[in-house]
Amino acid sequence: MKKHLTAPALLAALQAARAHGRAETLPSVKSEQPIGLKKQAPSQKEVSELEYLRALGERVRVARSRRGMTRKILAKDSGVSERYLAQLESGRGNMSVLLLRQVARALDLPMEALIAEGPEPSVELVHTTEFLRRLPADELQRARQLLLKEFNEIDLESRRSRIALVGLRGAGKSTLGAMLAERLGVPFVELDRTIEQESGVSLSVVFDLYGQSGFRRMERQCLDRILADHPRLVLATGGSLVSEPSTFERLLETCFTVWLKASPEEHMKRVIAQGDMRPMSNNREAMADLRRILDGREALYRKADVTVDTSSKAVSEAFDRLVKAVQVLGNNQTPPTAARRKKKDDPHAKA
Repeated sequence: MKKHLTAPALLAALQAARAHGRAETLPSVKSEQPIGLKKQAPSQKEVSELEYLRALGERVRVARSRRGMTRKILAKDSGVSERYLAQLESGRGNMSVLLLRQVARALDLPMEALIAEGPEPSVELVHTTEFLRRLPADELQRARQLLLKEFNEIDLESRRSRIALVGLRGAGKSTLGAMLAERLGVPFVELDRTIEQESGVSLSVVFDLYGQSGFRRMERQCLDRILADHPRLVLATGGSLVSEPSTFERLLETCFTVWLKASPEEHMKRVIAQGDMRPMSNNREAMADLRRILDGREALYRKADVTVDTSSKAVSEAFDRLVKAVQVLGNNQTPPTAARRKKKDDPHAKA
């Protein structure tokens, strides 16, 4: 009767035979599946689990790209190995995620309800969130506008007096922002420089000491302080501010926002000219990373009131475009979000 070995045992036998320099008739390998039969198709449950893990991995990858974080940086900040993060982003996450998902389904709850931090949300918030979740994208946008119109008190005069520039590094925020502030006769403030002044160290050291989450806290605190101290100003924000929802929403509510847009190639050229390769130093795939960051943030940047494309433009031409874009404020025209609020406050306003 023939002996049956598993694949590892067979490999060991082969190595032993080679070590003795002789051929040997090896036992057959016991296979879990008969040779010649097709692999059984995955069940509907298995397909659902694979799709869930892929979606989870994609959300992690997009969130990382929007924040301009390499996988190495995320591994350091989270204490999770790069290898596991690579598996997670490729849709091969830990099975415990699926087990938690099964528990949530058994409780008839969305998974985020189990893993949310802080106290349990009110019934009203849970039901409102579930209602909004069912709306299609266009109606969800309209619902947000209606909520802003009804509940969000916007100081129109203050918003008109503050201009905030958003965009990736190399878009021209510092150069054009300083020129615009001089033209308007208002202070020019750079949010990143303010963070450095408040912390007493460079941004790179802030990230090393406190990580991404610590930087985000400082960013919000400094933004609130700047808004309190400056009723009129031109503000240059950090490129990744838009990836922090509450901070970006605060900016949109309190400032007239301008997205300074440029092509990936233009961004890269300007960053190199500045001698600053953060966060892409020692990365041979810098351009690919830059494209991923832009792709991940574009929908967020588009929430700005106006867009000014600075690609392939001389500084003077880009500045002229920026001045024209903000002339709407001098003409006493109200930005879209604020206009909705003004109409509510003035019942005699024309539609």
